[in-house]
Amino acid sequence: MALFRKRYHPPGTPPGTLLSGRDDGRPGVRITLIDYTADSLRVDDDADAGQCRAAINAETVTWVRVQGHPSAELMRELGETLDLHPLALEDVLNAGQRPKLEPYDRQLFLVTHLPLFENGEITIHQISLFLHEHYLVTFSPCEEETFDSILRRLEAPGTRLRRQGTDYLFYTLLDLIVDQGFPLLEELGTQIELLEETVVDAPDQSVLNRIHGIKRGMIFLRRSMWPQREMVSRLLRDNDEWITPYTRVYLRDCYDHSVQILDLVESYREMSASLLDIYMSSVSMRLNEVMRVLTVIATIFMPLTFITSIYGMNFVDNSNSPWAMPELHWYFGYPLVWLLIVAVVVVMLVWFRRKRWI
Repeated sequence: MALFRKRYHPPGTPPGTLLSGRDDGRPGVRITLIDYTADSLRVDDDADAGQCRAAINAETVTWVRVQGHPSAELMRELGETLDLHPLALEDVLNAGQRPKLEPYDRQLFLVTHLPLFENGEITIHQISLFLHEHYLVTFSPCEEETFDSILRRLEAPGTRLRRQGTDYLFYTLLDLIVDQGFPLLEELGTQIELLEETVVDAPDQSVLNRIHGIKRGMIFLRRSMWPQREMVSRLLRDNDEWITPYTRVYLRDCYDHSVQILDLVESYREMSASLLDIYMSSVSMRLNEVMRVLTVIATIFMPLTFITSIYGMNFVDNSNSPWAMPELHWYFGYPLVWLLIVAVVVVMLVWFRRKRWI
């Protein structure tokens, strides 16, 4: 996961300049044109700018869905065809923008973040939306189309989505983007629960790496979800000319979901931070346990070493003194020494047990 993901122009570049970047030339850029009313639906999977121009002038709800990484030339063509503001097009092309809401003269521009769990880590995709009175334009870089479920809902005639206008379609897409945080957080919650068990039972380097990975992902997720909640709140408060009262009621539910997601992000971020403290405590406890066992073993062998070192001294043949270790000439001297050693060990183990040191 890169620390700096935003594309930018060289300093001094005029605003609204569209420059080709490292994402240009990727295969799979596709424009899908969805044109519908309450009674009809038309879907063109490989549309061009001319078809889009004809559709947006009709008395229907039009959804222009751009999937992939368009080049600067394609962005200019779409901007001229769909009357998209050049500053907004620059934000679309230079991915990594902060979630925001920008009203222009004839359109409302939104930058949102779609969180996904890919290849074991959190990935944030920028989704850009242009809301016009009669049409909606979306830019999604995901290889797998995110909004296929919305298209399947449009295929059913007589639904609320088919009966309402462009602003309700706009809400539906925004609600899907916001709700995508719930399955992601569910997966993260499962990982945190498993780590809590592992970090106590078997803390090792791999567990520490997983903890750092989750902490880093939660930081990126919080940095994305916090401004997105503020963006939904601003959309709910302002922009009456773009959102009808009917759709505004549903936007309140979308805002409620964004608040819930941010609360979960904050909770999981604190839990992931506490996992590192638990890991350090577990490692310290395991080290203390090892040191305690080694200390007990060393303490047991200290009197034994003392006994054997005494009888290792060469005072056997000193006939001038009665204190020259006479027990070395005893018939049961050797077994008695072993009995003394065993007795010392037993007495020390019993004492350690009563003290709850072992």
